[in-house]
Amino acid sequence: MTKETPFDIVPPSAIASGRATDAYFDRTMEALEHAEKNPHVVAEVSADQFPTGDFAVLAGLKDAAHLLAGHPVDVDSLPEGQLFDHGPVMRIEGPYREFARLETALLGFLSHPTGIATNALRARLAAPDSTVLSFGSRHVHPSLGAMVERSALLGGLDGISNVAAGEVIGREAGGTMPHALVICFGRGNQEDAWRAFDEAVPDETPRVTLCDTYSDEVDEAIRAVEAVDGLDSIRLDTTSSRRGDFRRIVQEVRWELDARGYDDVGIFLSGGLDPATLRELRDVADGFGVGGYVSNADPKDFALDIVEIDGEPVAKRGKLSGEKAVYRTAAGGHEVGLADRPGPTDAESLFEPLLRDGEIVREFDLETAASRARQDADAVDFGE
Repeated sequence: MTKETPFDIVPPSAIASGRATDAYFDRTMEALEHAEKNPHVVAEVSADQFPTGDFAVLAGLKDAAHLLAGHPVDVDSLPEGQLFDHGPVMRIEGPYREFARLETALLGFLSHPTGIATNALRARLAAPDSTVLSFGSRHVHPSLGAMVERSALLGGLDGISNVAAGEVIGREAGGTMPHALVICFGRGNQEDAWRAFDEAVPDETPRVTLCDTYSDEVDEAIRAVEAVDGLDSIRLDTTSSRRGDFRRIVQEVRWELDARGYDDVGIFLSGGLDPATLRELRDVADGFGVGGYVSNADPKDFALDIVEIDGEPVAKRGKLSGEKAVYRTAAGGHEVGLADRPGPTDAESLFEPLLRDGEIVREFDLETAASRARQDADAVDFGE
């Protein structure tokens, strides 16, 4: 029987209990229990079996660890923020029935955040010296807001916009004004909107005015800096169909502000931006708000496969059997080999303990993960 709820959101209790699963795992459990089988397995979460050259940033590990916590399994994984282009990112060892029902949620906890963090890193590297903020939570289901914002920060973005998400992940959300605020004051009254904002918001809120609601961007930018003392930045969010040559518009705004002595007022851009536009505009703008490119990133297509049963290598067709190890070579290569064989010379083993007998043995620090992603991007030549 369907239980009526105000929002179509699977509750955390259902995820933790294994009810957020594909139905065939229920059938699997019924069959194994009937046959009194519960083999000791090694299972691996992987995306590609062989190198693709298309690196991704591992994210979502904190949620995945808490999903597996309390189950009698040992888990090893890459560190959060590590880049990979093939091979396993996680290894689970234990009685199969102890985690079978968790597979659906486990893959979701890794797949979607990894896609978002990867695109966030691409955006970060496209404008490495600019402020780049996450503006994309409006493009996804609100229940995913915290995941989107945490993944964006892990990929290296400087800040987030979702208030509730910030409360969940312990980061303060930021933001200034939408076009709706200016429209509420009416055409020709943009100064009233900008002044109301300046007078109402807390002192610590940056003074950033939106300057493309009704008239030319240059006109509104000049009016804004003359209306609000101590303005930090102006923001341009012009609809793409009305932009023309956006770079030339930004250059013209910069010129006219400088000509009037407002060279300390920054220019912040938003609206449908991606790494290509960030690279094009990074020398004429001080910051960017990136939305759908990050939040709407395609999830990484992970799968979980049993590769060993009771000590014997196994695999379905198209998968590689046997427990594996993962390495980063001194030259930046991502190497995968059998765990019981020597690794490459002068290579760093990347798998680290995540859980031991169901207990989480690793800490999850967002800044450390973001730093790792940035450093590893240099090592594997990710980005430009």
